[in-house]
Amino acid sequence: MERVLITGGAGFLGSHLCDLFINRDFDVVCMDNLITGNMDNIAHLMGNPRFEFVHHDVTNFVYVEGNVDYILHFASPASPLDYLELPIQTLKVGSLGTHKVLGLAKKKKARLLIASTSEVYGDPLIHPQQEDYWGNVNPVGPRGVYDEAKRFAEAMTMAYHRYHGVETRIIRIFNTYGPRMRLNDGRALPAFAGQALTGKDITVFGDGSQTRSFCFVSDLVDGIYRLLMSDEADPVNIGNPAEITITQFAEEVIRLTESKSKIINMPLPEDDPKVRQPDITRARSILGWEPKVKLEDGLKETLAYFAQCIKNEAKSASKGD
Repeated sequence: MERVLITGGAGFLGSHLCDLFINRDFDVVCMDNLITGNMDNIAHLMGNPRFEFVHHDVTNFVYVEGNVDYILHFASPASPLDYLELPIQTLKVGSLGTHKVLGLAKKKKARLLIASTSEVYGDPLIHPQQEDYWGNVNPVGPRGVYDEAKRFAEAMTMAYHRYHGVETRIIRIFNTYGPRMRLNDGRALPAFAGQALTGKDITVFGDGSQTRSFCFVSDLVDGIYRLLMSDEADPVNIGNPAEITITQFAEEVIRLTESKSKIINMPLPEDDPKVRQPDITRARSILGWEPKVKLEDGLKETLAYFAQCIKNEAKSASKGD
């Protein structure tokens, strides 16, 4: 039985990865310090003999008893709201945390995949973004704590790959959405959904002409698994290249929720990227991967999840919990 360690395993993406590996008959060790993760995301796996949860901060020494065949390093605050509130923790998990899991991979002779991000491209000067683009990042701006943590993590990973011969994989994740996102995590979809479902005005930053590309979580985890099992050590973009403006995205949320919400514009945050679209040529050619879930279908499933979250919160509030 092969065994996988998933750091950040109680988070949005990490918990979906736990499901994928359990469904593929792996033994799964889920490690999380729960500063942004949530035990509710993995509650359905507790009690499964092939699943183990470890409450631990990966910026400290990481050790796992027994064999470890694969490590997926997904521990990190990932939304702007989180990493602006937790700047030092974000930098530490990208640097010290990455160093610790690379050391474990070296000791266990495990293959390690790190979760990098489209944010390594910063506010890009080329469009769409391909993996050989070095990016346009402000290292001292408020978003730099996340951008530079991930850029350092990539550099450290490649150093261990070249110097120590550790088997490594680097995924650059573009905007992803789906059930288990937090309603209050500050990203566009949870914010728009929460506002639309409760009849509030939808807040769009800037004039709404900035673009994003949204990938449904099931497509993303399929791409992650394919990359992990491939022989590709260089970074690979995984995301949906279907580009949409933020205003169009807000309008789609309003349509699907049948909300009466209106769109209001607020000042654009500092260093907010104007465009974001992955070039997935490498993923297509090397991994045979491309997204399958249409935006409308993914949004319907995700909005139903958010609607249930809002109902549950209202029920808890009425009971005085």
